[in-house]
Amino acid sequence: MKKYSVLLTVLIALGLLLSGCGSKPAPVETSQEEAAAPIKFATLPAESAIPLIIAKEKGFFEEEGVNVELVPFSSPNDRNVAVQAGQIDGMIADVMTSLTFHEAGFGMKITSDINEDFKLLTSPNSGIDTFDKLNNKDVSIIPTLILEYIMDEMAEKNGISYEIVAIPSIPARFEALMADQVSAVVFTEPQATLLASRGAKVLAGSKEYGLKAGTLLFSEKIIAAQPKGLKGFYNAYNKAVDYINETDASEYGQLLTSYGFPDAVVSYLNSDVTYEKAQRITDESFADVLEWAKAKEMIKETYELKDVSDFSFIE
Repeated sequence: MKKYSVLLTVLIALGLLLSGCGSKPAPVETSQEEAAAPIKFATLPAESAIPLIIAKEKGFFEEEGVNVELVPFSSPNDRNVAVQAGQIDGMIADVMTSLTFHEAGFGMKITSDINEDFKLLTSPNSGIDTFDKLNNKDVSIIPTLILEYIMDEMAEKNGISYEIVAIPSIPARFEALMADQVSAVVFTEPQATLLASRGAKVLAGSKEYGLKAGTLLFSEKIIAAQPKGLKGFYNAYNKAVDYINETDASEYGQLLTSYGFPDAVVSYLNSDVTYEKAQRITDESFADVLEWAKAKEMIKETYELKDVSDFSFIE
């Protein structure tokens, strides 16, 4: 059994300007979607946000005629509160977050996967370089989210137990590992590479274990109000993926650091990393997460992928 040492919960802005020539110009018909408020999208300083930042800063969203406002968060819990308050239209999250939102009556649908590789790292002075040595040690994650799912799967496959230390803040979790206050953490990139460069030991990654549960989510409200906008959103996202794969990261690294990414993001992106365009979550991945979430008593109902997803924007 794992023990929880800390448990933290989880206008339109512009009017229409009619212009033309002649004394009696023909009326300009503007759709409700074109007059809509910006799509407010929540990000975290993780590699899954990089295509979104590039799409925003390089004008790909604008090229597709969609107005996107990126809203940065440093904690998933703070992000979830903003969603529940109706302040956010979309976000980087995971399958289990979509399930728990649906269970609570907040319709946040899965619209694609994300680019992700979560690493399990041990603290620099812990001497832990194998799973056996990690057995019964403390691991800092955020309970009920993708980090716990990944850690549970790795622990089960390696026959170990572990104790949870919940640190929701990404910077605080980073510093706790470097100060040897916790034995291990689960972190995404580029923070994982930065930690490794400072002496942390990488034990494993989610890719090598075939674990994939990260998603982009959009509210049912914005899906109904701006279907063309979300199609443009994903067109811009995929343009950004092409740009990342074809461009030296030094040319756009400064954009990422302004969003809270470490300087190490440039060397990480210039390593053997290939980004993928937005794809569906597989039925197998969804079923695994659903079973895990029910075992954790995060949800009571049984859902099918079609109940909590809409992949029409990437097809």
